Amino acid sequence: MTIKRIGVGPRSSRAVVHNSTAYLCGQVGTRGADITTQTRECLEKIDQLLAEVGSDKSKLLQVEIWLSDMKDFAAMNEVYDAWIDPAAPAARACGEAKLASSELLVEFIVTAAV
Repeated sequence: MTIKRIGVGPRSSRAVVHNSTAYLCGQVGTRGADITTQTRECLEKIDQLLAEVGSDKSKLLQVEIWLSDMKDFAAMNEVYDAWIDPAAPAARACGEAKLASSELLVEFIVTAAV
């Protein structure tokens, strides 16, 4: 069994690959930025990490999205809908949660095939 860890830190890895599946850590944007900016930044980070593990958004398996307030659901979806590959959308869940900082509005957690 081979496990590849990318960007290992004291608490987590930025990504872990096991059995041709990549698990990305939660991605957040710039604290204090608006929901559109934070969402765009999260998705850019996801693209970068997927490329680093040898994958891309057409291979997404699952996306979990946490919003600090569901009032931002439509604005987040506007950015997400423009980013997602319409031919290969992932299984997706979106909920409201208290995030690590009150300035964080959204967090994405992604699993993808490699």
